Amino acid sequence: MGLISFIREAGEKLFGSGSAQAASPAEDPNAVAAKAITDYIAAMNLSAKDLQVSFDGASGTATVSGEAPDQPTREKIVLCCGNVAGVDRVEDRMTVAAGGEEAQYYTVVKGDTLSKIAKQYYGNANQYMPIFEANKPMLTHPDKIYPGQVLRIPPQQK
Repeated sequence: MGLISFIREAGEKLFGSGSAQAASPAEDPNAVAAKAITDYIAAMNLSAKDLQVSFDGASGTATVSGEAPDQPTREKIVLCCGNVAGVDRVEDRMTVAAGGEEAQYYTVVKGDTLSKIAKQYYGNANQYMPIFEANKPMLTHPDKIYPGQVLRIPPQQK
């Protein structure tokens, strides 16, 4: 997929507090941040064979590699890496075991709802549930989206 852009200020706050703080000055903050992202992916019950995440704080770039079982899992892992405050872009080096059609990405703006996004992409505001389902488990409720969040927009089912 290559390089995917995100909004650095938006997303889960994994860095600078809790488990993402360096326990000692000797710890590499980039390695601590990469572990926090990896832990977040695991907390979302997503996995990939040989999953590796690295982070470069200077550029705000997370790099992810490994083999996802399918295209939706790959895309969700990339979104987990990117929808984190402090991440500006994700370099996607992942592969997939079983192919599939790639989703589009959409960055939420103020005033958006899943219905509004569904109307834009599918022509029908009532088709918001496929977008919600495509972004689970990161989304827990259809009304809980925020500006700057990047969502997967799956191909419309025929």
